[in-house]
Amino acid sequence: MESKKQIKVAVGLSGGVDSSVAALLLKQQGYDVFALFMQNWHDTTGTLHGDCEWEEDLSVARMVARKLDIPFHFVDLSDTYRQRVVDYMFSEYEKGRTPNPDVLCNREIKFDAFLHHALSLGADYVATGHYCQKETIEGPDGKQLHRLIAGADGNKDQSYFLCQLSQEQLEKAMFPIGALEKPKVRELAREADLPSAEKKDSQGICFVGKVDLPVFLQQKLAPKEGKVVEIFRDFYEQHAAQPAETLAEMAEPRTYAFKDGKVIGKHVGAQYYTIGQRKGLNIGGHQQPIFIIHIDIEKNLIFVGEGQDHPGLYRPALAILPDEIHWVRPDQEMQIGEEREYLIRIRYRQPLQKGRLIRREEGMYIVFDEAQRGITPGQFAAWYAEDGELVGSGVINR
Repeated sequence: MESKKQIKVAVGLSGGVDSSVAALLLKQQGYDVFALFMQNWHDTTGTLHGDCEWEEDLSVARMVARKLDIPFHFVDLSDTYRQRVVDYMFSEYEKGRTPNPDVLCNREIKFDAFLHHALSLGADYVATGHYCQKETIEGPDGKQLHRLIAGADGNKDQSYFLCQLSQEQLEKAMFPIGALEKPKVRELAREADLPSAEKKDSQGICFVGKVDLPVFLQQKLAPKEGKVVEIFRDFYEQHAAQPAETLAEMAEPRTYAFKDGKVIGKHVGAQYYTIGQRKGLNIGGHQQPIFIIHIDIEKNLIFVGEGQDHPGLYRPALAILPDEIHWVRPDQEMQIGEEREYLIRIRYRQPLQKGRLIRREEGMYIVFDEAQRGITPGQFAAWYAEDGELVGSGVINR
């Protein structure tokens, strides 16, 4: 049996408290640990200064490595990040879809480009400060299977962001703080007098930080003024939809025409907005907030409804295309015609929702027990077993 001293682990040290404590725990457990800081972004266009600036993160990460007495390495993956994550973002927004760059960053960067660089430096594993857990079991064929399980801290569980990882990626992954709650992580950092102990959690796009999204997207997507159309509640009474008879009808989002509502304002480009969005329209005159319920990219129209219980915000089902279905556990893959109940999440921090997965030739349908608010094409739907294992995921097509 290989001793921990012989196992070399690269910790993705970001300068934050979570990855710092991950490194601390691994060193305490006897692993041969080294730190690897990755820079993924140079451009400050659209970024809100003071949030997640990489120079400060690099400085803190160096201090943490020095405090822990572990080797420190630096790698610039910004070209790869732009090609695999940011260009994908631009492409999706241009189509009127809303991507999740954090999910892509984990699949394409942290557990791919970064992992391969760490392996080239002699690492056996890569560890991160994600709040999630991994369990390795023996599969039916005698081979190892890696289970991705929600973090013990329900408020910080980040398994959703890892919903696109493969068995090959999980094999090399370690999540040292997954069984801890955030207050305990802070406590351990203070006890060890780590320079990152009081550092605030980063927010916004992975490695880019908080951004003014329209300004950020204007790097490639030109502004184009259009109209904001409000759809009133009586529209649904006058145009009561026939009950859906097929899965495809259930998953089809309601669309609207210019004549269905009233123009209440202007926007700077439909491609900059997303379903369910409340902020950024700057339109007054309503008792309750207004929310985006539909985007027409071709006609450059945004449709909104007043109130978070507006019927246009809710849908009973969604659809995923066949080539967008991903199984973290390939042995659990559903066959065409099969149906299965799971707990589902369609955005980070959303409480798990009960629903039914139905596999058809044209893809996967997810039918929820209760209609869901703000189902957004381009985002990821992830499905979990009752015990917290994330079994699979897919890109919401509609």
